[in-house]
Amino acid sequence: MVSVDQGGGVMRADLLAEPIAGLDEALAAVDAFDQALVTGLLRPQPGRATGTADLAQAVAGTPLAARVAEAAEKAVAGEDHFVALAAARTALLGSVHDALLARAREAIARPGGEEIAPAPGPGGQEAVNLLVAARSWLSDLARSGWQGIDHDVVSGSARIVSEMLPDPALRRLATLLDGFAAELAASCPGAALDRVPARRWADLWARALLLTLPGAAAAPATGTATGRLLPLGVDVREHATAAQAQVHAVFEPADGGTPRLVRASVSAPKPDTVVGVGIWQLLRPAMSLLAAVGEGRAMDLTDMPVTAEGDLLWSEEHARQGEPADPFATARVALPTATDAPTAPLDRHPARIAVPVFLEGYDCQKDDDALAFTIAGHPLAVDTDRVPAAGPLTPEAVAGASACVGLLRWDAGAYRVQPLAVEKTVRKKTVALHAGGWAGGTTDKAGVKAEKAATDAVAALRERAGRLLRT
Repeated sequence: MVSVDQGGGVMRADLLAEPIAGLDEALAAVDAFDQALVTGLLRPQPGRATGTADLAQAVAGTPLAARVAEAAEKAVAGEDHFVALAAARTALLGSVHDALLARAREAIARPGGEEIAPAPGPGGQEAVNLLVAARSWLSDLARSGWQGIDHDVVSGSARIVSEMLPDPALRRLATLLDGFAAELAASCPGAALDRVPARRWADLWARALLLTLPGAAAAPATGTATGRLLPLGVDVREHATAAQAQVHAVFEPADGGTPRLVRASVSAPKPDTVVGVGIWQLLRPAMSLLAAVGEGRAMDLTDMPVTAEGDLLWSEEHARQGEPADPFATARVALPTATDAPTAPLDRHPARIAVPVFLEGYDCQKDDDALAFTIAGHPLAVDTDRVPAAGPLTPEAVAGASACVGLLRWDAGAYRVQPLAVEKTVRKKTVALHAGGWAGGTTDKAGVKAEKAATDAVAALRERAGRLLRT
């Protein structure tokens, strides 16, 4: 929430709690189809046989109606029918994404970006053959179902992936197939699974299948950005074998154009022994923006490549360190007038919603491990599970804060806010704590100790790797 004289207004938290027409029905159709994929479309079981029919009924009033209705009846007869079903499922989740995002923008009174069309991409004969092979493997998965997978079925992707990886135009799909196959292989045999991640695997299956269409995986259209970049916060994501830091920021064009929201991301593979603060050892050298975030500075950009979705394709030669810039000042003054970035068609999914917001003047309610901000009498759940261990921000600090910069997300059927930074009063002084506060280094005792331990671990691993390469 931002005071009206600064260009903002009170968040309409009541809108976030109101039901959205058609939302439950769309998600129910998606869930029914996902459950059909659990047992397989080749041999549907009683109670799950209507999954494809429910999907067809949900898109009956759209241009997809005829194709999907035919696919629902003859799914196992041809791979094109699987593509139609994947397209219908993706369209339904896209409509859910659009409805949820529109409601979020209404609640915070922020304009959205214009829709963008997918960019056409080239496709040679060799690429087409590989795409057909990938489509065939994905179709086999749908026929067998997640409970019917075994190592023979899953291993069918190995050769396809190995032949795709050398081609930059196919690398996006190859990486998705490789990761998907690895998850499935780790869960074989499917018949022994106690719990199937139906939504996740259906998401991966549908996305991969649509990316087998020529041109679907083309690189996004890009332009350039010249102006001042004002960081808001860092979303830190950590996996056993990889880490990513995504900086959310307001970009102010040098020509005086409308400020807009942008993102800049850096990722790195990592060993599972490097955790918490240690990930900065791997990410920091790749992007100077992380140091600027840690120091509370802006960045001056000159012809920085940027996609139509607002993703900066970070290049150090196009950036230099700018003047001090307090993220909370940016959130109070610049964020309310910034335009949201549009979303590419294939990326329209509820899980992708991450709207930067600024909140203050709220009450904090804690019930066991559940935390909520009460705004004008309406609770907004706080997702403290997303607070990373790689910075000074903690769930306890969030609970005692008076202001918060965060990302508004939608998860488990409700809107939630993911804290990126908070302000709290300590000994009558206002102190700011950021999830990315240690991105550029730290003098904090706990941070220094953790960083030293991570430095020693990374150094030992590099020495061991060097020894292996020399032998």
